[in-house]
Amino acid sequence: MGYADELFALTGRVVLVTGGSRGLGREMAFAAARCGADVVVAGRDHDACARTAGEIEEATGRAALPYAVHVGRWERLPGLVDAVYERFGRLDALINNAGMSPVYDGLGSVTEKLFDSVLNLNLKGPFRLSVLAGERMAEAGGGAILNISSTGSIRPRPAILPYAAAKAGLNALTEGLALALGPKVRVNTLMSGPFATRATRGWNEEKLAEGVRPHALQRIGAPAEIVGAALYLISDASTYTSGATLRVDGGMP
Repeated sequence: MGYADELFALTGRVVLVTGGSRGLGREMAFAAARCGADVVVAGRDHDACARTAGEIEEATGRAALPYAVHVGRWERLPGLVDAVYERFGRLDALINNAGMSPVYDGLGSVTEKLFDSVLNLNLKGPFRLSVLAGERMAEAGGGAILNISSTGSIRPRPAILPYAAAKAGLNALTEGLALALGPKVRVNTLMSGPFATRATRGWNEEKLAEGVRPHALQRIGAPAEIVGAALYLISDASTYTSGATLRVDGGMP
C-alpha cells in the first residue's frame, strides 16, 4: 500500500454506524468497508439496514451486519453492542450518526414528547452507546468514537432549537468522553453543515440556496463529501486527535 493507504486503512477492524442505512451514515458505512473494515449497519428499519448491508457486502467483499435498534431507547443499546461482539469479537470504531430534527409550527407547538424524543435520539442514546462501547474498546486496547454533530449546535435557529440543544450537548459529551475514555479510546466530533440527503428533499430550494450563499463554497454538500473527514477521525491518520471538533460545512460564517 501507499503511504496514504496505510494511514487510512481499516483492514481487520470493525466499525459500527448508527443511522447507517441512509444519508451520511450510509456513505460512512460504505467508506469504512472500502477501506477494509467489516461494518455494522444499525437503524430502526431492519429491512433498510439489511438492504444496505447486502449492498456493502456485494460492492466491497467485507462482512456487514444489519441490526434493528432505536438508539433513543436506553435499554436496547446493550443488545446492540453484545451483537457486535458476538458476530465479530471486537469493535474498533463507533460512529454516532443517528439523529432527527422534526419540523414544528413555532416554539409554542413543541410538545414534551417531541422535545424528549429529539434529546433521546441525538444525545442520550449516543452517551449510552459511547459508554457501553468505549469501555469495552478500552479494555481491548483502543478504539475511536465519532459523534456526528451539526452546525446548528453553534448557530441555533428557532426552527431547530431542540435539535440544536441536543447537538450542543453532544459536542460537550465529546470533550468529556475523550477524557474519560482516554488514553486508549479517542473521541471526536464531526460537525456537519447542510448536506443533500433525504432529510433535505422537502426543503424550499430557493431558501436553501439563499441560506448557503454566505458560505465560502456557496452550496449544499453532497453526502460523499463527508467521507474524508470521517475516515480521518476513525483511522490511524488521527492518532493524536481526541476531544476535537472538525467542521465540514462548506465554510459557514
